[in-house]
Amino acid sequence: MRVHFIAIGGSAMHNLAIALKRKGDEVTGSDDEIFEPSKGRLASNGILPDKIGWDPAMINANIDAIILGMHARVDNPELLQAQELGLKIYSYPEFVYEQTKAKKRIVVGGSHGKTTITSMLLHVMDQLNIETDFLVGALLEGFDCMVQLSDAEYIVIEGDEYLSSPIDRRPKFHWYAPHVALISGIAWDHINVFPTFDNYVEQFKIFTDKIEPNGCMIYFEEDEAIGQIISEMRADITAIPYTIPDHELVDGKTYVFSEGNRIPLNIFGDHNLQNMLGAKLMLNQIGVTDTDFYRAIQSFKGAAKRLELIASNETCNGYKDFAHSPSKLKATVAAVKHQFPNRKLVACMELHTFSSLKKDFLPLYENCMAEADEAIVYFSHEVVKHKKLEPISASMVKAAFATANVTVFTDSDEIVKHLRNITWENANLLLMSSGNFHGVDLNAFAKELLE
Repeated sequence: MRVHFIAIGGSAMHNLAIALKRKGDEVTGSDDEIFEPSKGRLASNGILPDKIGWDPAMINANIDAIILGMHARVDNPELLQAQELGLKIYSYPEFVYEQTKAKKRIVVGGSHGKTTITSMLLHVMDQLNIETDFLVGALLEGFDCMVQLSDAEYIVIEGDEYLSSPIDRRPKFHWYAPHVALISGIAWDHINVFPTFDNYVEQFKIFTDKIEPNGCMIYFEEDEAIGQIISEMRADITAIPYTIPDHELVDGKTYVFSEGNRIPLNIFGDHNLQNMLGAKLMLNQIGVTDTDFYRAIQSFKGAAKRLELIASNETCNGYKDFAHSPSKLKATVAAVKHQFPNRKLVACMELHTFSSLKKDFLPLYENCMAEADEAIVYFSHEVVKHKKLEPISASMVKAAFATANVTVFTDSDEIVKHLRNITWENANLLLMSSGNFHGVDLNAFAKELLE
């Protein structure tokens, strides 16, 4: 099969390109910008474009499939050429569905926890030697690609609700038609695409409508919006709720209880425990026993950038997390503080996404960092301007977070200087962002401070 990727440099796109190359397909691609790690990974797999930019001459009638990434625009010259030739144009979720129609699809949806739950599923299946394909949103420990397509019976998919492509405005997870589905929680996100909370919730209702006949829906039972969706779900779908499992915290170590056994975990925090129970219930649907699940999950250390331990000494830990939306931020701060109640917590977060920097969205951050002993919020005026948003001020951001422990910075050098002046003894550092605080190597910086 000859496949051409328009905007091959994207996180999901370049991983799918690598997966198809490994499967034996002929893969080409183009992009107007490709950064690391995509650039190096494409090069090592022999599919890095020879030049940067769009070239309609690459598009010809011999191509079997065009896969169009969100980074491209509707007037992209290669896209226009493909349309002119009448070639089949897929978004990557549509293409994944076409490639997996014969598999049992296990799809994780929700505003938070998707990558972690998907990672847990894959970790346990790997430990139990259950062959599966996958599509996940972060590179996992033990895996060198975020996508795999083979002749495996199963595929585990992280069901992102963002749009499929510039010409397919459906959320990605509407494509996957799961046999086993999960919704971890619904907290308004992607405000630039889904202008109201009701409109956002509707996307999850459509997701449940797409479940295969006699399929299964696993859901977090304490979420009111999910509860309403479940009450309106088709009668042939089996609904299975979950919450936080029985557990205890002893000397900074979390244990869960199952069938009379006390099981030690490497993960911690209410959200991680919820995620773990959701993952277990999903795997129960394909025959994994509780005993086997808990035996395998003990060695799970977490997903990259999800409460990832990046530095430590005898009295301090440094964590990196992708948290940026209000619900994720609040849960992540609470998890670290509750796990180490006797340590000072310095929590730093960056407003970096379109939603987080939008003036009307800021009030949703109220009290999100209240449990930190010291809370630092950073944003860049340049990024706000680049995203063509209404200007915001440091005082506006501080008022939105609404707690006295919050200090707002607009210069990342000042944050670095401030953190270097803190005495790191019996204190934890939490760095939260979908970016990198304007060019800071977070791993190296945490090691410098704590090690």
